Amino acid sequence: MAALQKITPHLWFNNEAEEAVNFYTSVFKNSAISRKSYYGKEGSGIFRIPEGTIMTIDFTLENQQFIALNGGPLFKFNESISFMVHCDTQEEIDYYWSRLAEGGDEKAQACGWLKDKFGLSWQIIPSILPELIGSSTPSKSQNVMKIFLQMKKPDIRILQDAYNNG
Repeated sequence: MAALQKITPHLWFNNEAEEAVNFYTSVFKNSAISRKSYYGKEGSGIFRIPEGTIMTIDFTLENQQFIALNGGPLFKFNESISFMVHCDTQEEIDYYWSRLAEGGDEKAQACGWLKDKFGLSWQIIPSILPELIGSSTPSKSQNVMKIFLQMKKPDIRILQDAYNNG
């Protein structure tokens, strides 16, 4: 049995945990489903979910462990929690942006944020961004921030140009 990581994100879905996990594992490389558990008589009564329904799914995305729960409609995702995807190339940004946005909230938010079809928020971020906004030259970092705050889907070339012209 593999050792558990110290902190594991736990995602509460109404009843679409399996659909969501299948979607996420299709988007990210190095992903796998490792275990499923099902509601028995005890749990199904508490959550009012039919016995035999998937209760939890343990899965990994890019070697990060997660657990998805079918817990009913009590809780919903909101933007106060998001998952940041660091991308080295514009091709990666375009890929993750388009895949995760499929069927999601059509109104993309600023600064690389999007909401997927399950209501989970993601930030698709260029890996170079911390270097650009952390410049020791304030005019460069401020110029990048000014441009980045206006973007929905990040564009590495435009951010690098902002840095070079700052």
